[in-house]
Amino acid sequence: MSGNTDDTPRRTDPRTFAVRAVSLLSQLVIPIMIGGFAILDEGEFDDMILFFLPLVLAVVGANILFAYLRWSRLTYSVGVADIRVDSGVLSRAARSVPYERIQDVSLEQKLVPRLFGLVEVKFETGAGGGDDLTLAYLPESEGERLRELVRTRREGAVLEQSDDEVPASTEESRLLFAMSPRRVVTFGLFEFSLAVVAVVGGFASQIDFLLPFEIWDWRAWREQLAGPGQWLAGLGFLAQVIGGLFAVGSLLLVGVVTGVVRTVMREWDFRLERTDKGLRRRRGLVTRTDLVMPVHRVQALRVRTGFVRRLFGWHALKLVSLAGDSGSANHEAVPFAQMQEIAPVVAETGFSLPDHALDWHRAMPAYRTDNILLGLGSMLAISAVVLAFGHGLLALLVFIGGGWMALQEYLAWRWGRHAIDAGQLYTRRGWFAPDLAIASRGKLQSVEIVRNPLARLRGYADLRFGLAGGRLSIRGLPLVEARRIRDAVLDSMAEQDFSEMVEGQTVRA
Repeated sequence: MSGNTDDTPRRTDPRTFAVRAVSLLSQLVIPIMIGGFAILDEGEFDDMILFFLPLVLAVVGANILFAYLRWSRLTYSVGVADIRVDSGVLSRAARSVPYERIQDVSLEQKLVPRLFGLVEVKFETGAGGGDDLTLAYLPESEGERLRELVRTRREGAVLEQSDDEVPASTEESRLLFAMSPRRVVTFGLFEFSLAVVAVVGGFASQIDFLLPFEIWDWRAWREQLAGPGQWLAGLGFLAQVIGGLFAVGSLLLVGVVTGVVRTVMREWDFRLERTDKGLRRRRGLVTRTDLVMPVHRVQALRVRTGFVRRLFGWHALKLVSLAGDSGSANHEAVPFAQMQEIAPVVAETGFSLPDHALDWHRAMPAYRTDNILLGLGSMLAISAVVLAFGHGLLALLVFIGGGWMALQEYLAWRWGRHAIDAGQLYTRRGWFAPDLAIASRGKLQSVEIVRNPLARLRGYADLRFGLAGGRLSIRGLPLVEARRIRDAVLDSMAEQDFSEMVEGQTVRA
């Protein structure tokens, strides 16, 4: 390493104090408003002057003081072998993360820090959760410098300049994919969420006491829709239908608008570029994120779509990487695009999409037959028990549920396929929302054959593959084929030097 390394403890940007103070004050706005309206509603204006305003000022002052103490007591050091962070006001905590454990460094800008020109630097260790290290907040130039410094030292290179010198960014970038405002809004139209509708419905049921009528009473809706002319009330049942359609339409509209707003906030000005460090993704309207996904760490790809969006040819591409955990969505490379737009990005990762000559295989018919019979049998047994207690309609519903499970198993067998070539492993699954997984044989970490008693009796097996950033499996294979694929993958894994993936040398998928 450079002999000029300066590991003197440093504080984050002084404006961090202002950002934290504003954030803390924003959390007090609603309580202050509620308290103020409560006092004014009782007409006690003198009490507000004498008691409420001093209390508010004391709370605000305490929050500002606490924000200052947190800033003044947090320091970070950039050492030869690690990054160290010391924090804590009353109790001190020290964390040290070696460079070789840092998988990647991402920059994030929320609204308030963005106004001050500050970024939040996240050092990802790949373990997820609380093992990652975060520095909030630093100037944008300092964040970029730290990112380049960490990558350089992690790869074993020598940094000649001192830490006081901010290296200029010399990497060239090539645009691979971008989303225009129109594309982002179109994406939002497909992000409708039933969960939002459920939340709105639940919220409406909680505040119905504020309305002049019962929100779930169709007769009340009919009266409200009738209006002064009373002409609609005479329509009787038709008025109830109109009221019901109006209520359902309102909830659907809320779901659509919410989906568009959330998507615009997250994906605005989406840009994916190819740099010498990997794929650089930047996105966000209020919170701006800047993430670089090293190509040599990509173990697998996932191409996904939905039931409605596939009718229009829209798909999403996600990278399964050593730098991420299974629950993270940080490696979504292309969130909404046509396949001809996804293909160049796939090529940049060293992977390839399946061609027409690929030999696809389904699971054994015995595997799906067993699952269908097990599902039907269990539901039939439950239906018999329910029927014995005199609940005929419930027994019928349970049996219909068993039939639906059987249909699901058949469709899963009908659409689920797998294939293998010289360098990659492919799996297709899902008839409602298709999912294509492409894994590099050499970058898989483990492979095992799993067989339950029924599988041993019927002659099939499941294959499970280990990935750092996800899971991959093939189910219902003939035992001979499962062993053949396992041996082929193990041979490819034996040829792969995983230290090259960690150190950042170029490898081919």
